[in-house]
Amino acid sequence: MPLLASQLFDTYRANDFLVNALEIPTHSLVKPPHPLSSSNDRILVALKPYLGRTLLEDDRSIDLELVSGGRKLILTDQSGLVHKSANITIGWKKVFLSSSKQFSRQVIGPFASFESAQTVLHFLDKQGVKSKVAHPLDWEVWVPDGIKLPEKIKSKNFTEKIDYEIRPVLRLDASDIVLSGLLKIDAPDGLRWKGGLYQGPFFVKPDAYRTWTLVEEVPLEQYLLGVVPHEIGPSAPFAALASQAVLARTWALANANRFAIDGYHLCSDTQCQVYKDPNHADIELAQAISKTSGKVLTWEGRPISAVYHATNGGVMASANEAWAVGSVPYLKSNLDGSQRWKKQFSMPLNQRSLVKSFLAKRDGAYGNNHYLFRWRRNLSPNDLKKALTLIKPNFGLPQKINVLKRGPSGRVLEMEIIGMKRNSSIVLKLDAIRRTLKSLPSTLFIVDNQREGGWQFLGGGFGHGSGLSQAGAIDLALRGWSTQKILQHYYPGTTYESFR
Repeated sequence: MPLLASQLFDTYRANDFLVNALEIPTHSLVKPPHPLSSSNDRILVALKPYLGRTLLEDDRSIDLELVSGGRKLILTDQSGLVHKSANITIGWKKVFLSSSKQFSRQVIGPFASFESAQTVLHFLDKQGVKSKVAHPLDWEVWVPDGIKLPEKIKSKNFTEKIDYEIRPVLRLDASDIVLSGLLKIDAPDGLRWKGGLYQGPFFVKPDAYRTWTLVEEVPLEQYLLGVVPHEIGPSAPFAALASQAVLARTWALANANRFAIDGYHLCSDTQCQVYKDPNHADIELAQAISKTSGKVLTWEGRPISAVYHATNGGVMASANEAWAVGSVPYLKSNLDGSQRWKKQFSMPLNQRSLVKSFLAKRDGAYGNNHYLFRWRRNLSPNDLKKALTLIKPNFGLPQKINVLKRGPSGRVLEMEIIGMKRNSSIVLKLDAIRRTLKSLPSTLFIVDNQREGGWQFLGGGFGHGSGLSQAGAIDLALRGWSTQKILQHYYPGTTYESFR
């Protein structure tokens, strides 16, 4: 049964901040979001996270401006205060505690993706170690202090003494009013936000990092109206739009625990699925979502990891070529093209010469008209040094790049960058390669030394390469493929069914 906004508001009371007095907590505790049991549920989507963070960092309060689409907004806090206005401004204030408290944890990471962090969480769970995935800036895994970790797991200790908390304040002409607990904002005619109009209701709620998040509660099917056009483009043919709708629905249901530590289901940026104003969806897109209403892809009765990307460059990646995860039966390496395309190559493409030959061709591959189906990037030693600063600030100028390992699709799994100093090197693996070298569209590439210094990367594809290629799906839809045929092509062996 869907959880209504009023029910959600009622469940957030003093127990949102309960701490086990018998142990030092790892973070600010908030109530996790309600579980999603059907495609009819309402989900909590973060529109703006980390509110009030600047007050923690440099004593600046950046206000949250809320503007109505018509009739007045209605703000309610947990003390019962009600404020109505077409424009509401919420600021932030340090409120000192009567007695200090402390957070202490072991931090594992950072990780380039939620998927890689979740793999560590599952490994620890099998060892009897309870942990949580968090995203204070990058993806991390948090373990209570004092718990012995397996030797292969490296962590850093974090301890913080807290003398104050960040509280929201209502900005008024006469004075500021300090607000209490979770804030609810009703918008009878919608909330204007980043050029769009969102229906809500909305909440301003605490997260695990002592900051706050603006959250919208939205029906899942309406959420898809704000996702699908921004992920695949509104002009895609119908079967491709419908395929993307099924995947976006499946992905949301399978990833509803992504931000559980912060009390909501999903974010609205590229760490989740890009979500914008649902009102911009056209009739054909709305029909694609309606025609597939409730439909998901499952494996053994559960929604699959419905990952997708812009273009795979003509070859699909297995899941463990993209992330530090185990083998996934429906995400395997395979050539993505016509029989003519497949006859030109033999899998695996795990040698440089094979990848070079592969990248020299494109005719016959599905989705080969994408502008990043083939690409090249030039990086100087200074470019690399700048990119590596966050990992190793004193690394110096890189001198050499070695590809250490490739996967069956030809994608680089491990890459070594050697510096000037003796024994100085950095090994980047899997999704950490693109996370560090952000100018690279994919990990399907070869590297050549340039005569004038630096390196040229010749590559193919945009994104991790696993699951559906959006450019490929558009191509297949134009060839007359049905939605189900497209989905079976990219997720073989899965079941297309209604989720209830």
